[in-house]
Amino acid sequence: MVNMEINDKFTEDKIFKAAIDVFLIKGMDGARMQDIADQAGVNKSLLHYYFRTKERLFNIVFEKLAMKMILEFSPILNQDMTLEDKIKFFFKEHIALLQKNPGLPAFVLNEINRNPERIKKFIAKVNVNKFWETLQKQHSKELGSHSVETLVQILITIASMSIFPFVARGLIEGLLEKTDIQFDDFMKARKEFAAEFVMSALTNKDFISNTSSPQTKNTKLKSQNNDRQ
Repeated sequence: MVNMEINDKFTEDKIFKAAIDVFLIKGMDGARMQDIADQAGVNKSLLHYYFRTKERLFNIVFEKLAMKMILEFSPILNQDMTLEDKIKFFFKEHIALLQKNPGLPAFVLNEINRNPERIKKFIAKVNVNKFWETLQKQHSKELGSHSVETLVQILITIASMSIFPFVARGLIEGLLEKTDIQFDDFMKARKEFAAEFVMSALTNKDFISNTSSPQTKNTKLKSQNNDRQ
């Protein structure tokens, strides 16, 4: 009985790992159950036995990858780390994660376009306000009293700095051909460059205040006009 359970777990894990490899390359629409079975080296009927449908298997894979990404960056809320150390940690770990899984950005972007509601539901589980409040308490001197809106601008900018090179790798490698720089060396250097770039922007509070969204600027403008009347 125990051996059967061990074998079942082994086979399930084998199929799951194969599914990750196939989905990262082909996405939900392009992948076939037979592709996953071939990658795992098992009979296709076993996929249906353990996961029933491709949709269910894909959902499990997507949730697993998403949670893995979140858990890897949980130290960012560690109160014993400085803001600079947290930003350096993010770029170091995020770029390393994408180097190991270069198909991950395209996988996520394809899923956003294919099933935007899934992404919205997943994002809804993340308490952005609580995240920002925690960071503000820990790093009030560096962050000041910026709004959640500013946080979103900062987070999207930070994420884009490491994600974009992998999404546009062909373009970047084409540009790098004119130099002696290899893509992997470029990304290795980017870990430090991106962190220093973000810290420079964060310490320039006038820059952040003056680059708020049109909605925020309109609100400030209305407030100034009301004060004059």
